[in-house]
Amino acid sequence: MFDNKEKTEIARLGEFGLIDHLTKNIKLTHASTIKGAGDDAAVLDFKDKKILVSTDMLLEGIHFDLAYCPLKHLGYKAIQVNLSDIYAMNGTATQVTVSLGFSSKFPLEAVEELYDGMLLACEKYKIDLIGGDTTSSKQGLVISITSIGYADEKDIVYRDTAQEGDLLCVSGDLGGAYTGLQLLEREKLVYLENPNVQPDLEGKDYIIERQLKPEARWDIVELLRDINVVPTSMIDVSDGLASEVLHICKKSNKGCNVYEEKIPIDPMTYDTAREFNLDPTVCALSGGEDYELLFTIKQADYDKIKFNTDISVIGHITEASAGCNLITKSGNVHELKAQGWNAFKE
Repeated sequence: MFDNKEKTEIARLGEFGLIDHLTKNIKLTHASTIKGAGDDAAVLDFKDKKILVSTDMLLEGIHFDLAYCPLKHLGYKAIQVNLSDIYAMNGTATQVTVSLGFSSKFPLEAVEELYDGMLLACEKYKIDLIGGDTTSSKQGLVISITSIGYADEKDIVYRDTAQEGDLLCVSGDLGGAYTGLQLLEREKLVYLENPNVQPDLEGKDYIIERQLKPEARWDIVELLRDINVVPTSMIDVSDGLASEVLHICKKSNKGCNVYEEKIPIDPMTYDTAREFNLDPTVCALSGGEDYELLFTIKQADYDKIKFNTDISVIGHITEASAGCNLITKSGNVHELKAQGWNAFKE
């Protein structure tokens, strides 16, 4: 990724020199950002809005593998997965802070590449990068992002407010990030066995991008506002569809019926899953990292979304005693179970 370039040791700049170097081209765009990077703390003014704050951490070897994850893509993804949490509250994201820990194996040019991806995401989504921290790390690359946003109190959507009879909806399609990961892992093993073999990723751009360069669904938040639909509950799909559905049901003390035939799966995701002898539905239910929005709406709002090809109605909310069920394509009823990401599983 950066081996062929002249390398500059971070130690030559020092911590503050590095921060100055990385932040010198930041341009602030939000009126709420009174002071960004460059002082002891950022200063924000949101006046009468409610503030939304979320933090995520990404660790090398746990959340990403630099063997196939370009640093620029990683920087872009790190911002996106954090913005997704703000959008899942039906909020507007406005600022982020970025904290990095890295070892001496990373020259300045590598950190610049990572930061370039972050700034690209910030520019695309109109986000101000307002500060953060840098430190040395002996455990590999560590990325911690805090995202900040706002919403009117009446517009904030929580996980625990789904009502019986609500329709269960999801944006986009699911399982692509997981099948993309399987493809990248396979090609990594092939490379380790024979470094002269070129990766075989022909025609798989979509699912590779779903894994390496996901897009937070701010457009769905805007769409729902434009058609005057306020979700009754919402969450982003980071750990797999089943896990997120169960989060909403548990927090809301409700049950659900999810229909397998209604789960949106891209043809490339479907075909690639079959190539790996995987069930495409399981990839969608348990794969994770799709960063789509899962939300419930009142039945009265169905006509407003029924013709939108980027929103799928996949089921409905029931009373808690009915349980959380997956209705298969053949009509069989199974308990909906989460087999997605577990942050503390060995």
